[in-house]
Amino acid sequence: MSSDKQNCAEVGKPIKALFYNGRVVVWSIEDSRKLYAMGFYGKPLGIRKPKSPDFQAPLELSPFEAVYLSEKGIIEVYDGNRKLSAEDLAGFYEEQHVLFADKYLVYRDLREKGFVVRSGMKFGVCFSVYKYGPGIDHAPFLVEVLPSTSKLDPIQIVRAGRLSHSVKKRFVIATIDERTKRIRYLVFRWFKA
Repeated sequence: MSSDKQNCAEVGKPIKALFYNGRVVVWSIEDSRKLYAMGFYGKPLGIRKPKSPDFQAPLELSPFEAVYLSEKGIIEVYDGNRKLSAEDLAGFYEEQHVLFADKYLVYRDLREKGFVVRSGMKFGVCFSVYKYGPGIDHAPFLVEVLPSTSKLDPIQIVRAGRLSHSVKKRFVIATIDERTKRIRYLVFRWFKA
């Protein structure tokens, strides 16, 4: 994403984050604000919905954000004195989370396309995707990542469709071709017959 590259230059040297029990936290308030302002990265500890980047709290990054920002050189993650690479982080999270590698490919692709990607857990999907960011617009997309070999249960599609329609969002299924690693997005549009 070009804005991430531009903002990386604005950040200057990489921001230091600490890894502890699977969590990645930026303890510097100033750096936390920079990351949040740069692309709505992270969640300020103890603040449910920040209204602006002027908060006074450390920032916890999601596993996807931590790997992505580390890969981009925007953050450096330390476990004690040991610097962890993006590959180290991804390897750890792949052991902890089902389909982490596939979900990360989708996360990175959406970020590279300029979207703001947040957790979609409260909607029962992988990601809630914004065009501009939380507090600026409502997330127009709910994205579920499924293996390309998975079978779709019609009941699950109807359930997801009803939920996404009731919250005025488009339901998207992202699948990854195992051989080529190409991502295919299936966007559902609901209409009255």
